[in-house]
Amino acid sequence: MDRRELAGFLRGRRERISPADVGLPAGPRRRTPGLRREEVAQLAFISAEYYTRLEQARGPRPSREVLSGLARALRLSDAERDHLHHLAGAPPGPPPGPSREVRQSILDLLRRLPDAAAIVLSATFEVIAWNDLAAALLEDFSALSRAERNLVRRAFLGPPQGTRGPRHATADLTAFARAATRDLRATAARYPGDPEVTALVRDLLAGSEEFARLWAEHDVRAELTLRKTVEHPMVGPITLNCDVLDVADRDQRVVIYTAEPGSPADEALRLLSVIGTQRMDVPG
Repeated sequence: MDRRELAGFLRGRRERISPADVGLPAGPRRRTPGLRREEVAQLAFISAEYYTRLEQARGPRPSREVLSGLARALRLSDAERDHLHHLAGAPPGPPPGPSREVRQSILDLLRRLPDAAAIVLSATFEVIAWNDLAAALLEDFSALSRAERNLVRRAFLGPPQGTRGPRHATADLTAFARAATRDLRATAARYPGDPEVTALVRDLLAGSEEFARLWAEHDVRAELTLRKTVEHPMVGPITLNCDVLDVADRDQRVVIYTAEPGSPADEALRLLSVIGTQRMDVPG
């Protein structure tokens, strides 16, 4: 345990967080930047005296429960959480599970891409954020449950009753199924024992012979797909560029679909941006 480094790290992280960031009133006569020590202690569910001793490099080695409380109270990133554990002489265990919280800057990015369809995927292929054009092109994700928004579940087990299913062309679905299985095996290794990951793999193994065959290959090699064809029921097949941006600190991906300017696919996307998610193929 490096008490001096730990004390400096805690102090630096505390001073960068404002009371408003954690839902606390600023109050009068606040002379210290960021949070007060007693406020951090309150958020971490430890005594103010104990936290003060940690910042003064006089405290005993904190338990993993205390470190988890401090990481939560100080809003540490995964890298900062790991660093905190190392400073305290308690190397971090595996991450608790795939993050579903999308950073605000990524949500802003999706809104600033009016001519592109963009979604954010968790490490388990759950669609956790999307923009309007993605909903028009792929699916109205807001009308689906969490399980129904999982692309790998839908690819292998089929769509929920009453929906059309994935709109990728058959060749694309085959490539996606293989790549998703490889990625999911790597995800299961990163989050051992996570109940949601375990349940997803169990359901896929039980419900899909194809998934079971691919899973048995133990392959984790990544594949890069640069083009996707979407079979849209209203405008027909649309072949698009497909770019993937990794959000490393959240273990997430931003998938962006774009068309060549002036191409038929570009015209189709422009039409979908006007149509939105309304269905014109059913009466009424």
